[in-house]
Amino acid sequence: MTWSPSSWRTRPAAQQPVYADPIAVDRAIGRVRALPPLVVSGEIEQLKASLAAAQEGRAFVLHGGDCAERFADCERDAIVRKLKILLQMGLVLAHAARRPIVRIGRIAGQYAKPRSQPTETIEGLELPVYRGDLVNGIEPEPATREPDPARLVEGYFSAAATLNFMRALVEGGFADLRHPDQWRLSFMEKSANFPAFQAIADRISDAIDFMDSAFGVNRVHLERSDLYTSHEGLILPWEEAFTVRPPRRERYYDLSAHFLWIGDRTRQLDGAHVELFRGIANPIGIKVGPALSPEDLIRLIEVLSPDDEPGRLTLITRYGEAEIENYLPAHIEAVKRAGRRVLWSVDPMHGNAIRTKSGLKTRSFDAILGELRQAFVIHDRCGTLLGGVHFELTGDDVTECIGGAQGLVESDLTRSYETGCDPRLNYGQALELAFLAAEMMR
Repeated sequence: MTWSPSSWRTRPAAQQPVYADPIAVDRAIGRVRALPPLVVSGEIEQLKASLAAAQEGRAFVLHGGDCAERFADCERDAIVRKLKILLQMGLVLAHAARRPIVRIGRIAGQYAKPRSQPTETIEGLELPVYRGDLVNGIEPEPATREPDPARLVEGYFSAAATLNFMRALVEGGFADLRHPDQWRLSFMEKSANFPAFQAIADRISDAIDFMDSAFGVNRVHLERSDLYTSHEGLILPWEEAFTVRPPRRERYYDLSAHFLWIGDRTRQLDGAHVELFRGIANPIGIKVGPALSPEDLIRLIEVLSPDDEPGRLTLITRYGEAEIENYLPAHIEAVKRAGRRVLWSVDPMHGNAIRTKSGLKTRSFDAILGELRQAFVIHDRCGTLLGGVHFELTGDDVTECIGGAQGLVESDLTRSYETGCDPRLNYGQALELAFLAAEMMR
């Protein structure tokens, strides 16, 4: 079928904001299109090769970051904390798995979120729902909640600044494996797992010191840690603005991020998101939940990866602790029968959301851990590989999910509940989950 970066416009497009001034939208998109890309095709192909290795069990994917990034998060210390927790979790997983960890951050572009309802009521006032900083503001005011085209340009510059600083940190030796003590968050000592982490870090440092002194280990391998960016490809005009065919390439790439995914609310087979995604060469993810039948899953795979390209498709399962046994085996068996090549990842966050008595949205650490544990067991039973994990997390000391070694309970949530959308694991909960996942991978 004929495809172009704009062919999605002929299909029904879910979850798109309605702007009051279409001319201003065209002007903003034109500005974004004229700016330099955020990533390059060579990096995208490098990630695809790493994901192909993970499909074969030669690597493992750690995918994590904010539920909904805020433009205000484009700040030095906030970026450092996010990068640190991903590096720390990756170190723990690599130590257990004895294989490379592919780190993908929900960062430098995760500025838009799908929502269940177009409006919400706050203190008796009905307002357009907050759809992420790329669309509108979180402040509960009518003017702020109106979709603003200027945010499309601001999103570019926030993503570019975040990505630039992350690259500088990584290139400057921030991820140097000879100094894992430098990765420590100032408040990590609160975590019950900190002594275990420190013991692992000490053992790795000792081994690296020995190899370096005895055999001269390549410094580049010790100081560099590849980190890729990702976001849900939701706001289609913005994604189209980044979609180009680079010189000496035969295919189109969405150069807004290395990895993009289609969410549970936008994966309609005849929809605009699937139409855009089928034509780009990026590795892409599909969120797979209870509402997706095995038959439709196979149809999606056939549309999005007709050539069964290695590293192309990641299936990110999200059922909930109580439902994973009812759905994951059927999805696995359908893919096996079809003989399709995919990377299986688990998102134990989205299916485990609950509401407190006061109406606050939270997640239970025990339920998150329960779904994660079951995912490992089910894949082992079905003869497939769980090749990745996908968490919503932050390096900050927030109180948004209950449970974990810190013993957070419902009354703790209001102490530091900062998310603009869904609750995230805090630094201690994320690190603890990494240790528990590491035990399952041994």
